[in-house]
Amino acid sequence: MARRTARRRPAPSTAATPAAPPGAEAPCPCGLPAAYGDCCRPLHTGEAAAPTAERLMRSRYSAFAVGDAGHLLRTWAPATRPATLELDPAMRWTGLEITGTTDGTLFHSTGTVTFTARYTQHGQPGALSEHSRFEKADGRWVYLDGTFPDEASGG
Repeated sequence: MARRTARRRPAPSTAATPAAPPGAEAPCPCGLPAAYGDCCRPLHTGEAAAPTAERLMRSRYSAFAVGDAGHLLRTWAPATRPATLELDPAMRWTGLEITGTTDGTLFHSTGTVTFTARYTQHGQPGALSEHSRFEKADGRWVYLDGTFPDEASGG
């Protein structure tokens, strides 16, 4: 998942100040009806692996929301993973909507997730829409890459 405004990607930050993760009983940022401690935190800490591409996508969104660059890098396919990742401390992720999935279950080796992630940056609202590709590497789901549907349509 990349960060950008409705029309363009914001410039990457040169300094990252991680957000404090929510408490274990707080609602999970990914939008599922579960507490963070029972939902995405076990994926962030490595205690559990995402069973589907969609769950990995949700955990990656939550990692952006809580400032966990380590989880993002660990769950990125080695072929496309950047050497480092600095998160923008001015970004506040405010909501995730999954709009479509293909494959990506226990029975597949690839899958896609299409989503819209909402945020505010310097007090201005924005949204990122992405069609993400995932694959299994050593039995675990990893993020491969993504395209931005509204850019393809000139939007």
